[in-house]
Amino acid sequence: MNHSEVVVSIRYVGRGSRTGRSGTRFFHAQAISAAFLLAVTACSTNALPSPRIEPIQSERGSKASGTIHVLTASEQWDQIDPQRVYKPEDLAFFGSTIYRSLESYAYSPDARAGTSLTPDLATDLGSHNAADTQWSFTLRDGVTWQDGSPITCQDVKYGVSRTFATNVINQGPTYAIAYLDIPFESNAKTSKYKGPYSGVGQALFDRAVTCDGKTITFNLNQPVPDFNYTVTLGFFPVPKAADLGERYGQPGHLPVSSGPYEVESYSTGKGGRFMLLRNPHWDPSSDPVRKAYPDVWEVDFGLDATVIDGRLMASVGKDASAIGYEPILPEDRDAIFTDHNHPKRQFVGRAVNGFDPYVRYLWVNLQRVPDANIRRAMWVALDRAGLRNIVGGAFAGDYADGVIQPSVGQDYAPTGLLDGSLDWLQGRTIPESGDPAFARQLISQATIRTLTLSLLLGGDSPAEFKAATIIKTSLERAGFTVNLVGPEDYYSPAFDPKNNDFGMGGWGADWPNASTVIPTLFASDGSWNLSQLHDAAFDDRGGAARA
Repeated sequence: MNHSEVVVSIRYVGRGSRTGRSGTRFFHAQAISAAFLLAVTACSTNALPSPRIEPIQSERGSKASGTIHVLTASEQWDQIDPQRVYKPEDLAFFGSTIYRSLESYAYSPDARAGTSLTPDLATDLGSHNAADTQWSFTLRDGVTWQDGSPITCQDVKYGVSRTFATNVINQGPTYAIAYLDIPFESNAKTSKYKGPYSGVGQALFDRAVTCDGKTITFNLNQPVPDFNYTVTLGFFPVPKAADLGERYGQPGHLPVSSGPYEVESYSTGKGGRFMLLRNPHWDPSSDPVRKAYPDVWEVDFGLDATVIDGRLMASVGKDASAIGYEPILPEDRDAIFTDHNHPKRQFVGRAVNGFDPYVRYLWVNLQRVPDANIRRAMWVALDRAGLRNIVGGAFAGDYADGVIQPSVGQDYAPTGLLDGSLDWLQGRTIPESGDPAFARQLISQATIRTLTLSLLLGGDSPAEFKAATIIKTSLERAGFTVNLVGPEDYYSPAFDPKNNDFGMGGWGADWPNASTVIPTLFASDGSWNLSQLHDAAFDDRGGAARA
């Protein structure tokens, strides 16, 4: 089956959130899968696409001093617990300040270099057996917790074990559960190891993860040639003595730092604040990744988004060293990015506009919409321009031709969906506003004409309803009848093949490899196969590629 027959796309630029694969919204880039893509590529990660303003200076001439002020409309962190953090911007922030992992991404202004790994707590990029089913990492000398005690192999092992306590630690990445050689229950959905709090199945975990001095070894249930990328997600060490279960990392129960800063205080709500001060026991010679120039990080919660933009644009006093954690509001983008005649050109070098990892899309339930010509007609009729315009137009991102982002690198290739080179498009390039006449032609060629469709909403925000209205209106121009369903519940009906024909979602690669996209979204055992694609030949090809 051609990839574009299962998916309809737009690639959004801007905020996208990966919080534990829960609470997904179309305009909140979370891990939800598709069969019908609408794509745009994004610039940060949370709900709406957008650039941001921040102070930028080259490393040359930099010196350690001062305070960075981070301004955010959010009233608290989504998660601080190292096994639960999953939003990319949060992973980047905490990974630069208080958490260290075995491996980290290289810091580089070169986009390609920035997708490569560099050793962090480990001495190298890991070693593996010929089958890629066993990986070992050795901790470097001089790595310590904020109290000066050494970070040990057992600390890394304990941190990984917390991922399995899904009744206590949830919402974070679960690659440890998927990849470690620990059997699953008969329902094939839960591990026989239940985490360190209950101790159930502890011997199974102890065989899968072993310590030999400073060397930790992971025994896997399948070949994972890029497992050293996997350990950048959720494989953070945690000292067992400090663990407080679900309270770890919450206000009043601050996490223990392994990085150059430690948490001095954390309060939530409007006027809340998160303060980081230098960790006196951090040894720069043990850390090839972080420079740690600021003396203090101050995160101010619950600010009005308009106020944030105004403060950043004015850049007065302490705001001269402020960073906007959320994207710039749509109404401020033109002034910041297109006012090239401004006499001061005050935002040159301060405003950043780039892609996030996400593709926004509409998934289609193949069990309820089985005819490829109907799915093709849905994409052809779709008003992609209208959807992009409500989140900022061209600033919101580029139109996508599939679920793999160009930022993934060598695993991306054009699908032919946008340039008309797919056979069924017959050389047509579909207007951004849709082509209802061609859609009706495709409908006439369908064997199973599913023309009454239920669209599952992902939320009740004004933007969500605007998007749903555009989708409904554009498809109905081609002869479909679209009923809006929700938003009281999303996941139960989304994962039930008997319910709903299509819905809103988004997905981003967890690291630059399509192995974190295609099998998850489209394999029969994919955890986010909302499109209900079950194709044995496709599964075999995906499994071979992943290995």
